[in-house]
Amino acid sequence: MGSFFKKCEHSQTQWSKCPHPYTIRYRSITGRQTEESGFTTQGKAVHRLTEIYNEKHTTHHSQTKFERIQKYGMMRFEEYATEWKASQRDLGPASIRHLDSLLQQHLFPLLGSRRMNSFDHKVVEDFIQTMERNGAGLATQSNTFDKLRAILLDAHRLGLFSESPFNGVKAPQYDPSRAVIPSPEQLRTIRTAGDDVFTLFVDLMSGCGLRNGEAAAVNLDNIVADDVYRIREQVNQTTAWYAPLKHRRPNNYRDVPLPARVKQTIKRYAAEHGTVDGYLLRHPKDPTRAFPYYSLSNQWRRIKEKSHVDIPQGMVLYGLRHFFASNCLTHGIPITDVAEWMGHKNIDVTFKIYRHLMPGSISAAARVLEFDLAA
Repeated sequence: MGSFFKKCEHSQTQWSKCPHPYTIRYRSITGRQTEESGFTTQGKAVHRLTEIYNEKHTTHHSQTKFERIQKYGMMRFEEYATEWKASQRDLGPASIRHLDSLLQQHLFPLLGSRRMNSFDHKVVEDFIQTMERNGAGLATQSNTFDKLRAILLDAHRLGLFSESPFNGVKAPQYDPSRAVIPSPEQLRTIRTAGDDVFTLFVDLMSGCGLRNGEAAAVNLDNIVADDVYRIREQVNQTTAWYAPLKHRRPNNYRDVPLPARVKQTIKRYAAEHGTVDGYLLRHPKDPTRAFPYYSLSNQWRRIKEKSHVDIPQGMVLYGLRHFFASNCLTHGIPITDVAEWMGHKNIDVTFKIYRHLMPGSISAAARVLEFDLAA
């Protein structure tokens, strides 16, 4: 912190009775050695040294914080998020791929060029509304919102914002009315509205509960029993190649029911169009590449434009997977099984999305429980 002394002939043991003033010596904030004198008592000299120490510490801390805010505040979101991603060392390969997908497809296109110091609750709210207008599914909205919050809260801890940009912002919430599910009659119309590729997708998603990317990786060898299909991988939209399942480690899988009609669709497609290493769907212009997701999206858009196809207002392709869950739950299949077949990370996700589809009520339960009670 510094030192104090007297510039006189008296020894240190005599300073308390010596009339000469004390001198202090310290290094300034620039590192130069400095002296001050004229302190009548040792206490005043020590007090001044303490003041200097506190001033240096406060100034240094303020300068460091100011420099940090200047550096990161002017940084573009894409650059900051890339640095933040590098620090997420606890994420597994599948989680990294999922994070990359959210960054590249949703966050960077809308926010990548924005300076970090320009974020506030209005910017976040506008981002959510833009995702809604672009037709992003609820799961995508929720996952993207969570990643944005993690990145901006990290910046908030650095001091970039005086208050959190999420104050007063409501996270994307599930609304049962948004899960538009086709009726069985509508599903029959939809499944025959496109080509054989489209019919195969419809049957896999509505009959087995596969995600879009999982259906794109359909493989004849995955029929492991007459009524069981094993989902081993998916086509990742970012890499356009095969990848582990969502929420699963490499080589993990999940088994799902295989209805007879879906099995027939798979067999018929393989017989008519052939396979490559067991894969039914490949890139239409290059069979060495995986099936491109945009090919399905383009066909779905064209089908929706046809006035003679009976498609519920607001339905998206993911509505086919909703149909699978609805079909299971309304026929009394336990939600625990449905959650496992759909590949949900935990049953809370399934319950939150599909609770309104589950049959029964307290009154119905009371009637069932009455059966075995003594009269």
